[in-house]
Amino acid sequence: MNYNKTEKISLYHGLASTVSTTAVNGYIPLFALSVLGASNQQMGLITSLPSIIGMIALIPGAYWLNRAKSKKNFTVLTTFATRFMFMLILFIPFLKLSFAPWILVFLIAALNFPGALSGLSWQTLIGDLIPENRRGAFFSTRNQWMTAAAMAVTFMTGFYLQQYNKTDAYPYQILLAAGFLFALVEVYYLYRHNDVKKENVTKVAEPAKRKFSMEVFRHKPFLAFIVCAVLFNIGAQMAWSLFSIYHIREAQATALWFSFFSVTNQLAQIISVKWWAKAADKHGNTMVLFVAAAGMATAPILTMLSTNLYYLTALNLWIGLFVSGTNLLLFNQLLKATPEVNRSTYLANYQFILSIIGFIAPQFGVYLLSQFGMFSAMAITSIIRLLAGCSFLLVAIKFERKQQAAEIV
Repeated sequence: MNYNKTEKISLYHGLASTVSTTAVNGYIPLFALSVLGASNQQMGLITSLPSIIGMIALIPGAYWLNRAKSKKNFTVLTTFATRFMFMLILFIPFLKLSFAPWILVFLIAALNFPGALSGLSWQTLIGDLIPENRRGAFFSTRNQWMTAAAMAVTFMTGFYLQQYNKTDAYPYQILLAAGFLFALVEVYYLYRHNDVKKENVTKVAEPAKRKFSMEVFRHKPFLAFIVCAVLFNIGAQMAWSLFSIYHIREAQATALWFSFFSVTNQLAQIISVKWWAKAADKHGNTMVLFVAAAGMATAPILTMLSTNLYYLTALNLWIGLFVSGTNLLLFNQLLKATPEVNRSTYLANYQFILSIIGFIAPQFGVYLLSQFGMFSAMAITSIIRLLAGCSFLLVAIKFERKQQAAEIV
């Protein structure tokens, strides 16, 4: 694939972003449980509270973004703020262990305020810069390179952390500092993106809604996507804390095993992402998204079959095949379901809804764990994911029938 300047810069930005966030992000559960001694409740809050903060951020976020003279500069500032706050985690081990886990909960939640704005503005910026006919091929390639970088960084950091006692905070602090250096590179390449032309910004900003409104749900493709995406995210996010608790407390996974889980998962994503892009072009994005979502439904129940670490590593290879599909196809489907005019408003409403789900779902997962045990909680999660996959299929069939009826007429 031949890349233009914007696509090359976006690729470099994605690689730097991946290294910055992957260096420690995947080991936060291990850091919280093994170093700081976090409880199940605190683990659930680490997963869910950022969504509430993100929801609060998105209330003024669409307004600020629509008013911003430069989408690029807005994205740069919010991204830098997010990465800087994440780096502050390295100071938490110096605090008393009695309240250090709560500081971690607070900091991870707080950094999601600029993080939500960064995600919203980047989606809007890149949606304007990359034309629709190149998104599938470009984003699949970009995701492939980012996954490869994540795989390499994850393996190296896991091997590095394995050299230390699992309760030692020092290696995590080194990784946090290194991650911030790569964050500076990420911000640099983000700044090198072209900005949206002023006349295009004006065109979008004039009719844009500057508050959350039910009007966006009158656009039927967006409404259909929202219904399916909400159901899918409930099932997906319910299991976030459950997987971490299961791997660390029941399977006794160390940092090195965590890296094996991630590396095999990412390897499968690299292998499969191009296939998902081609399949979506051939069979339709929504139809293929059903297959990816249904595959994701197998993850929780298959995890419960064994605590053998070799088995769990192999299972992550299977899961990764569908993770790459859902990541790529959900984003493409979101852009496809939103009109170019006022896209930031549609994206803000989408993120607002996901923020509510992101708070409720992990807490519900932890509640199911406390009431029914790990197996039942995981089984319920699998069922909800499968229902979400079926909802994408129903939407695909419905729109296909409408298109056929329109052609006949």
